[in-house]
Amino acid sequence: MSEWYGQLQDSIGLSTDPITYKTPSARIAEPGTYPYYHSVLAGMITSVDTLAILAATFIGASVEPAIIHQDWRVAQPLADLMSALGFLMLPKNRRLLHVPTVQDFSAQVRYLTPPLLAGALLHVIVLYMLHHPIVPSFELALTWLAFSTGVLAVVRGTETVLLSRPAIANQLARNVAVVGSDDAAIRLAARIGEEAGSTYRMIGVFDDHDTALDPTATTGTLDDLIERSRETPLHAIILAIPPSTDPIDHVAEINWRLRSVLADVYVLPNIVHGIDVLLPIERLGPFALLVLQRRPLSDWQIVKKTVLDVFLGAIALVMLAPLMAAVAITIKATSPGPVFFRQPRLGFNNRTFMVFKFRTMFTDKSDMMAARQTARDDPRVTPIGKWLRKLSIDELPQLLNVLRGEMSLVGPRPHAPHTRAAGMLLDDALAEYVIRHQVKPGITGWAQVNGARGQLVTLDDLRRRVELDLEYMQRWSLRFDLKILMLTVVREVFSRHAF
Repeated sequence: MSEWYGQLQDSIGLSTDPITYKTPSARIAEPGTYPYYHSVLAGMITSVDTLAILAATFIGASVEPAIIHQDWRVAQPLADLMSALGFLMLPKNRRLLHVPTVQDFSAQVRYLTPPLLAGALLHVIVLYMLHHPIVPSFELALTWLAFSTGVLAVVRGTETVLLSRPAIANQLARNVAVVGSDDAAIRLAARIGEEAGSTYRMIGVFDDHDTALDPTATTGTLDDLIERSRETPLHAIILAIPPSTDPIDHVAEINWRLRSVLADVYVLPNIVHGIDVLLPIERLGPFALLVLQRRPLSDWQIVKKTVLDVFLGAIALVMLAPLMAAVAITIKATSPGPVFFRQPRLGFNNRTFMVFKFRTMFTDKSDMMAARQTARDDPRVTPIGKWLRKLSIDELPQLLNVLRGEMSLVGPRPHAPHTRAAGMLLDDALAEYVIRHQVKPGITGWAQVNGARGQLVTLDDLRRRVELDLEYMQRWSLRFDLKILMLTVVREVFSRHAF
């Protein structure tokens, strides 16, 4: 069985360390109320809880001086702080933030009661340890508990009203596609479409017509699914293909074709036998599925990365505005043509966007589609453009792309659609190249700070860059992004690779 799993890992590129996933309760929900975990919703609720408990603590602190003595002035703020920290740090049942459980009154009482009581108990303990009378200590703890409960009740009531609105419910719904064409696939798609209510949205059943058992029952082919994923965000793709005599090759082939699709890929347990205890298991509504592929970043991680991009990007744009204005004047004064150079690039989820750069070439020699890469001592580069490229100043206008949501501060560098390595288009030269489009492209990246930048000449150049980009996607964290930004300043501003 271990050998079976190892072969599947090698075939479809799974991590050698299986992801441990604690499945939710096996209890099947009523039709239309299948619970699912939405990382963005859970993260937002947790963040709002943090703000609410801090606000309640502050409000309570403004009332408490009327009932305490002068010698409590130091102890009381410390007790308030410990109560708030106790509420925030006590482990909570995250499954109670599933949709639609988060809208259930009794479930939220179970979620909030333990940390509230723990916070009040800490309040009493702190004051008692500082040798204050027990009765007034209980009174002050109850004051904190009352204000915290009241503020959280208002917050949760507001959240429940908002989550019941159709517009918000539609935003939270997860798009699901099924791959397969036999009876099992059709029944699975029908059950999701008819019974899952607003939690999941079935977009269709897809299978290649030359292998489909019933082509009329499918929405399109796998190529149609890949194309549709560029326009419609997908949460999950479920492989419900007929069991095969060689399930490794069958599953691996489909999963490899879906490698560029930004979605979690699951497979029904009956398709691949003998690995159910090794592959990660996740419950999608009433279905227990095996996880073949996960998106590199969860929805909540994407939100955190976007907040960092907007915050630091706006600060950088303001701080660098005088430098950028001086560069713009210099470009305009030294060569005819526009200040900015706009070029189509392949970005997040293989979508094309226009990247902004300071113009570093003579206008009549610019290469919009990058049919020819810029080389060292390229005669098309202007004298001022040579220095802008050497110091990486030409990339600064991409801060505008960051604020527009098209790029990130850190990520794989975007390439023009016609960029080639060893005479071949990049996605033809290396099959893994398309995987890097599952995160937003960046102004800088892990490949760049490790010297993998500049002209792509050989397949080894491309392979090293892609390996570093995929390593970045696997290791991503906010701390890693900050590390790369600092290394960019130290290593790349005066890089010998830049030209």
